[in-house]
Amino acid sequence: MPAHPRLTIAALALLASGCGDSDPASFDGGALGGDGRIGTEADAGFFPTELDCAAITNYPAGSNVLEVGPGKTYATPSEAAAVAVDGDVVEIAAGEYTNDTATWSQDNLTLRGVGGFAHLRATKLVSNGKGIWVVRGDDVRIENIEFSGAKVNDENGAGIRAEGTGLSICNGYFHGNENGILGGAGEVLVEYSEFDHNGVGGVGQTHNMYINEATTKFTLRHSYSHHAEVGHNVKTRAQENHILYNRIMDEADGNSSYAIDFSNGGLSYVIGNLLQQSPQADNSTMVRYGAEGLGDARINELYVVNNTFVNDRGSGNFVVTAAPAILINNLFVGGGEMLTGEGTTTTNLEAAGGLVDRENFDYHLTADSEAIGAGSDPGSARDFALSPMHQYVHPIWAEPRPDDGQLDIGAYEAE
Repeated sequence: MPAHPRLTIAALALLASGCGDSDPASFDGGALGGDGRIGTEADAGFFPTELDCAAITNYPAGSNVLEVGPGKTYATPSEAAAVAVDGDVVEIAAGEYTNDTATWSQDNLTLRGVGGFAHLRATKLVSNGKGIWVVRGDDVRIENIEFSGAKVNDENGAGIRAEGTGLSICNGYFHGNENGILGGAGEVLVEYSEFDHNGVGGVGQTHNMYINEATTKFTLRHSYSHHAEVGHNVKTRAQENHILYNRIMDEADGNSSYAIDFSNGGLSYVIGNLLQQSPQADNSTMVRYGAEGLGDARINELYVVNNTFVNDRGSGNFVVTAAPAILINNLFVGGGEMLTGEGTTTTNLEAAGGLVDRENFDYHLTADSEAIGAGSDPGSARDFALSPMHQYVHPIWAEPRPDDGQLDIGAYEAE
């Protein structure tokens, strides 16, 4: 796997010292350097809602910090897991921890890599039969951790097996696992993270991520999910889903099934994403809603707004839904049916071109694109604003979407 760029300490200092705490529009992604990757040689932290620049985790007063790594109090994460108590912070030095599995049963933990990624690497079957980390505690935060190679006997292993209520992941890197993340309950947040070539277990039955139905709200934002091995790049059964400003792709040679699978419906917002399937895609549908039946006692509505869809397979379906869907301001490039199932479509555009470099996955608009200025105000749905606020920056970052008073169609606003 290629090395991942890291944000500099100077850029982190900038984030912590006034890039616009109260004004999301003042956030300048360009100030973070061309790579745009969260993390540093020293620290990184969560971005709360709308990139409000509260970037660096501030530990609660009195937090107990457990240090893990060579020459530290605990040599491995599993040693720290055995003694941690509710509310602890576990700082794991960058480096590789091979075949070290841990179960985290404590609540309100912060588990974070320092000095770069802490890499939890499995080279043999995971002995607990579930995952490299089994997270049973509630309200656990995980930052700057890399998981690879998770496999178990039943071919359903995971980098993280989420069994507690409430989980937040920032700057994670999941690759070569049977599942990147599996499980979830309560609210689950994944941001600024990469999922790469997971799904190596049962063919088509394992995925880059698989979020359970006990999840009341799943948010995936500013992340990069790609090359799931026959399975889905995003699979969720959550009751509510916010899929915002991500790059979800097969690229040239991927063979995933759905880009996004809302297996049991739910109130779902898909806004500002780059969505692409390759000529080798295992399934001709990109976004599927309610494929395994709509969940009872939940709101079943799908809002698909200001996304750029590129179908390099040449035929198939962009969106297939089992409940009414609303599609607004989406750009569809390549062959296929825009919407299969009930729904309404407003100011969407089917185009053959208009992208800066489709072959190399740069989906910014050309100066003569028909999408420029052709969008409409999408309004709101259930008190959630549908108008895009940000746009994805590769790799694994986001920036405020420019606002010239006339919304463009697709995931990018022309400048």
